[in-house]
Amino acid sequence: MIESSEKKNKELAALLEVSRVLTASFDLDANLNSAMKTLSEHLDMQRGCVYLLDPVTRDLRIVAAHGLTEEEIKRGKYRIGEGIVGRVIETGSAMFVPNIGEEPKFLNRTGSRPEKQGISFLCIPLELKGEVLGVISVDRIYSERHGSVDDDIRVLTVVASLVAQFVGLWKSYQEADKEREELRRQLKERFSIPNLIGESEKFQAVLKAVSKVAATDATVLLLGESGTGKELIARTIHYQSRRAKGPFVAVNCAALPESLLEMELFGAERGAFTGATERRIGRFERAQGGTIFLDEIAEVPFQLQAKLLRVLQEKVFERLGSSEPIKADVRIIAATNRDLMEEVKKGRFREDLYWRLNVVAILLPSLRQRREDIPLLVDYYLRKFNKKYKKRIEFSQEVINIFKNYHWPGNIRELANTIERLVIMAEGKMIEKVDLPMNMFHTEETNSIQSTLWQKASLLSEVERIERERIIQALKENNYIQSRAAKALGITTRQLGYRIKKYKISFP
Repeated sequence: MIESSEKKNKELAALLEVSRVLTASFDLDANLNSAMKTLSEHLDMQRGCVYLLDPVTRDLRIVAAHGLTEEEIKRGKYRIGEGIVGRVIETGSAMFVPNIGEEPKFLNRTGSRPEKQGISFLCIPLELKGEVLGVISVDRIYSERHGSVDDDIRVLTVVASLVAQFVGLWKSYQEADKEREELRRQLKERFSIPNLIGESEKFQAVLKAVSKVAATDATVLLLGESGTGKELIARTIHYQSRRAKGPFVAVNCAALPESLLEMELFGAERGAFTGATERRIGRFERAQGGTIFLDEIAEVPFQLQAKLLRVLQEKVFERLGSSEPIKADVRIIAATNRDLMEEVKKGRFREDLYWRLNVVAILLPSLRQRREDIPLLVDYYLRKFNKKYKKRIEFSQEVINIFKNYHWPGNIRELANTIERLVIMAEGKMIEKVDLPMNMFHTEETNSIQSTLWQKASLLSEVERIERERIIQALKENNYIQSRAAKALGITTRQLGYRIKKYKISFP
């Protein structure tokens, strides 16, 4: 009774260890070899082998073995129905050979048994959801202490079930991994530099900067008006970098309420606030090993900017309600359509954070500044939306000219939306001037006036910015004594006071 109990304990210990090694990883060879080694060490089962059916050749070959040399493993191949191993996979039933030396159907392909007399052989099918994936086999030399064949078949049947489940999971993992690799390849091709449309000098300068910075882990600050394609550039940098296999996580900082933004970025522990019933993983944690894109970075509340600065400086952060630091293996790409230096001067954006973000700044030109690219973009979006809506719409040359002269305040986003709307609403195959929306009906003279006004407005704001900076500098250099600062600037104290009020310059 004691011997029986001891044997049962050994069997349970063996099954527990097999279960543990099979769930250790998705390494097929290592896990199956460990499982066979466990059967040998715990239950004295020799020359344990796992055969899997090749889905193409329909041959059985050894994928893992314990007690065989590499040469012997290479020789272990069978066709369905051939030998004991082939018969088991053909019938789907376990087989026991009491003495392989007296069994003519036992082929000993591996050549691992020079003395076959007295060796028993057990072979069990690996079955999962009605499909036989392969077989598991062991040699056995029976004595009184080894117990009965029925005990061994029972244990091996459980092991076969565990191995079959692992092989099924491994196959699913391999298929998913192939799909992920294919999706990554497609994304890398889609967000490749040749796919970014534009031949203008200013846009080519952007592409040159992107190709240089993508190969590094440097923080990037994308500047430009709304609709210029900042997220597209951010994705291109990510998919052309060494982090392409990692996630790309985009966050629109302007779209989230101030009270939720911190939790969205850094996550929260259970009980961190009322209603926090479970741990919440933040965007930085989701982006581990990849890239986080912080769009509209100027909208981040001033208090939260200090936490962002810490991530940039020390590469660590904490979830809300926790003091445990989490390592941030994340590349940061930020974007804004605002003048961040102006935000710094107004006290709305931290200067130290600005300089941390501004490692590599890339300015995306507006569509007004790259008019020669408009026909290329029109052609791209026209083909895209024709394919999407199964149409064959064309634009007249007059329409193309109007597009080239229009000022496009919404930039590429407005251009894409306009083309999609025209393709959807088109009644004929040719889009003419009469089909265009009213806001585009401007003469060249009107467009010229608008362009001039825009340029003047830009020049005026630039002059005001320079004047403001000169005044602040003069005040600093003269200890904020207005009479001395005015003298240094060559204006009266009264004129200086007026400008200080105009530009809302604050004193320390």
